[in-house]
Amino acid sequence: MDLRQLQQFVVLAETGNFHRAAERLHMAQPPLSISIRKLEASLGTALFVRTTRGVRLTQAGEAALNDARRALFHAEQARAAAQSAAHGERGALRVGFVGSATYALLPRLIPAFRGEHPGIELILHESTSAAILDRIERGQLDAGLVRFPILSSGPFQLLPLESDSFMAAVPAESRFAAQDSIALKALADEPFIMHPSADVPNLQAVAMLLCQQAGFVPRITQEAVQVQTIVSLVESGLGVALVPGVTARYTNRRVRFLRLSSPRPTNRIGIALATQQDTDDLHVQRFVSVARRIALGQAEGE
Repeated sequence: MDLRQLQQFVVLAETGNFHRAAERLHMAQPPLSISIRKLEASLGTALFVRTTRGVRLTQAGEAALNDARRALFHAEQARAAAQSAAHGERGALRVGFVGSATYALLPRLIPAFRGEHPGIELILHESTSAAILDRIERGQLDAGLVRFPILSSGPFQLLPLESDSFMAAVPAESRFAAQDSIALKALADEPFIMHPSADVPNLQAVAMLLCQQAGFVPRITQEAVQVQTIVSLVESGLGVALVPGVTARYTNRRVRFLRLSSPRPTNRIGIALATQQDTDDLHVQRFVSVARRIALGQAEGE
């Protein structure tokens, strides 16, 4: 297995078609097909089900997809860091990020910043919002991509970058799975999977408030820190969950994501860039500037 094969696997999973995947990869279709079969042979399992209309992921393929994306993401970080050192560029910026930032925001922000400021090495740390804010306050991180709203006070400056709202995640076998939307009150008797209040207090509090606005207090039977872990527990049939809507773009078919028809989510959630208040660090200011342009470009494109 090599990075080239992982990239081919991810592109084929995203396109669902060998011809379209080969076009995106700028290669012929037969070599792509051979490379995927070699990858499957090296793993000892099929990653795709081939049909006359295209391909779809097997259970093993769905399990491997997120890790493959992460491997490519971290490989790009390693490549860029090595090139920066080889060229004698100086400077470092320590940035924390929540796991869900890797779905869409981080892959846009990091290449844009590296392209404009190749001399600044980015040192990335994945963590929770609460831990990131604590490390920024202690001076252990320079900036962080955190979930908002933020419930704790502190010497922080927040720049909202990505706005989102909650969706209901239910198992594909659920009696609700055939619906496109749902009144949250319909889930009142279901077991809920939520973030723990100690680790992810902001999302947990907003989710609890939304349930209470629907007229019930959720029965929480499982807790998990990472959004993807919550989705996996839903997939396992252990309950339902309220998750950020962006999650629906990057998961498998064994979980259904339903829009909330009521109550309408009035409390927006999203990802913000957190920095120390009134910082005069030039590296941080440059990072904020790039992030602001990306957020503005996304808003104009919506």
